[in-house]
Amino acid sequence: MKGIGRTLNRTLAVWRETAVDDGAGGQETTLAQVATVRGKVDQPSPTERLMAQQSNSNHSHNIYLLPRANVRRGDELRGTDALGNDQIFRVLSIVQPSTPVYSKAFVELTQSQPGG
Repeated sequence: MKGIGRTLNRTLAVWRETAVDDGAGGQETTLAQVATVRGKVDQPSPTERLMAQQSNSNHSHNIYLLPRANVRRGDELRGTDALGNDQIFRVLSIVQPSTPVYSKAFVELTQSQPGG
């Protein structure tokens, strides 16, 4: 998958749980946008679907990213699909091939709404 950059056809906002001061000497956890990345959203292969079912995973999509993309397990990736539907994906895990030409995020589609 050499030159993956040209296939990354979507812009996704990266949202991450962040601790913020609550104004009373403590902290609370909130979601904050920490980055914007380019990605390509795909359906998992039949083998990946089978493995997800066998392990009770909610893996619904694969998102390909640049290898240095600021994306971690537990993040939310938010964007709009080609039809203008807003989508929110929760990152289940991230993997890279032995030669890091891309990162692959296994994600769960948690919300899809018409309207963008």
